[in-house]
Amino acid sequence: MDRRPDPVQPADAEARALALSLMAGAGHAALAYTDAGDGAPAISRIAFGLDPAGVPVTLISALAPHQAGLKASPACAVMLGEPGAKGDPLTHPRLMIRAEAQFVAPDDPARPALRDHWLHHHPKSKLYIDFPDFAFVRLVPRSALLNGGFARAFRLSPEDLRA
Repeated sequence: MDRRPDPVQPADAEARALALSLMAGAGHAALAYTDAGDGAPAISRIAFGLDPAGVPVTLISALAPHQAGLKASPACAVMLGEPGAKGDPLTHPRLMIRAEAQFVAPDDPARPALRDHWLHHHPKSKLYIDFPDFAFVRLVPRSALLNGGFARAFRLSPEDLRA
């Protein structure tokens, strides 16, 4: 029987602040989802942001296979954080958020404010944001793991990811 202590710690104030900083500073993320066609794991790079309430959100075209994947199976995960210019990439902070995809309906009363908020942070998306095949998708956190650098791993709850 393995009796080593769990190396992943509960979140503290510093871990929560780092997680929120990674979320606020991310313009893109890696999205893990289940492929709708064959049920295999899949991954894609997505535009990433936060809605006005601080919930992770993305904007996805129906032409992207991850839109069909998220509609068929809303459980997903996103990875945030970039390696630094120097050193081992695995020593730089990164955040994995397990989430549930929730599509924002085109007639949702909150969509206009979400659209304006998104454009403020992603101005180049003005070229396609209003195309009918594009949908906002909230990535509602269920849990998260923060790797804050060497020997600094933390479990975070959805509450920990709220500013």
